[in-house]
Amino acid sequence: MGGPEPGRIDWCGGSSPYHNARRVSDTERAVERVARLSYGKLVARLAARTGSLAEAEDALGDALTRALETWPDTGVPDSPEAWLTTTARRRAIDGARSGALPATYEKELTRMAQERAEIAPPVTDPRLPLMFICAHPAIDEALRAPLMLQTVLGLDARRMASVFLMSPGTLGQRLTRVKAKIEAARITFELPDGRDSAGRLADVLNAIYGAYVVGYNGIPADDRKAANLAEEAIWLASLIAHGFPDEGEAHGLFALMLFAEARRPARIDRATGALVPLEEQDSDLWDLAVLNDAKKALTNATRNPSLGRFQLEASIQAVHAARRRSGATDWSELRLLYAGLVRFSPTVGARTGEAAVLIETDGPGAALSALDDIPETDRRSYQPWWATRAHALARLGQNGEARDAFDRAIGLSDDPAARTYLADRKARLLQS
Repeated sequence: MGGPEPGRIDWCGGSSPYHNARRVSDTERAVERVARLSYGKLVARLAARTGSLAEAEDALGDALTRALETWPDTGVPDSPEAWLTTTARRRAIDGARSGALPATYEKELTRMAQERAEIAPPVTDPRLPLMFICAHPAIDEALRAPLMLQTVLGLDARRMASVFLMSPGTLGQRLTRVKAKIEAARITFELPDGRDSAGRLADVLNAIYGAYVVGYNGIPADDRKAANLAEEAIWLASLIAHGFPDEGEAHGLFALMLFAEARRPARIDRATGALVPLEEQDSDLWDLAVLNDAKKALTNATRNPSLGRFQLEASIQAVHAARRRSGATDWSELRLLYAGLVRFSPTVGARTGEAAVLIETDGPGAALSALDDIPETDRRSYQPWWATRAHALARLGQNGEARDAFDRAIGLSDDPAARTYLADRKARLLQS
């Protein structure tokens, strides 16, 4: 059940595979683009009116299919998003009629009448209310962020699995069950207010950051969909920071993402296609304007400070960014910040990051001890753990074990740029 994944729309119109071949190709690109860029917004709008995620996704899926069937003959409309919204709404109303659901039908007509009566709609992103709805207390906490990413941004379980440390099959099954629970529990599709909304903020921030990580990791492979996803995540983070001006974590997340975005131009060696680690990047290539925006966002976070993961992570990135001015990395400051992050949020990512810093401050032996303290179930398939372990072993001159760790890290890397970098480091060991 549900609509097509953005960017993965199959041709299903026309009486012949050669029918209007040139125009069909243009149509496919137009539909793919609006689905990729607007899928979440359209689902959010429809779900707010039907009260059902499943009905919203089905209605949008039918509208996209209808677009593929009709746009080759009629041409792509001036406003494809509006066309899809109207078509999907009609489908939803027809479904309500045929399903003998007069209350749903009446509610839809009432909402449409109210919209026509409005002089100017509010300037807001319709995906934000849906994100808070996906953070409802009745939904399993571990599934709130991936549910938001699938429903609001159209990510499939395969692309999200590594971020949430689950297999794609397990994650997909759990998301299907949670959608059924939303339907059965009749969770209202309205934005919570006051204290309830603020209480769900942490889950919304986690989902936005998860979307950014998925997008950012796909950028080195020249995946335009990944770049779009990263940009969408930054946009959502900016809206949340603006909407919650007193929430330090909202500004901390925005700062964290901007620091990472500022370094994007230096992240890949254009000559070899290899990933360039943060400490080896040419800081002159960093985007100074974006860095300044990141610093402003972090300043906003400290005006109403609260001990939180994103404020700590943004502070860590600020220390790295200071290298552009000073020419050196303050590893001692990073060690203190990572120690605080691990105490507050002892995730495998935070603990692995702390171990990477320990290589520089306390030596590779201390780093290996810290890595070994991470539970095996958490580290087994975590690529950065194996990469950090390989670097520590190489520093100790244990080249055989280091090569094995590099092999594991390479095997766990989806990013071609990361694989190229790790393979180069392994090759250097073979030459020594």
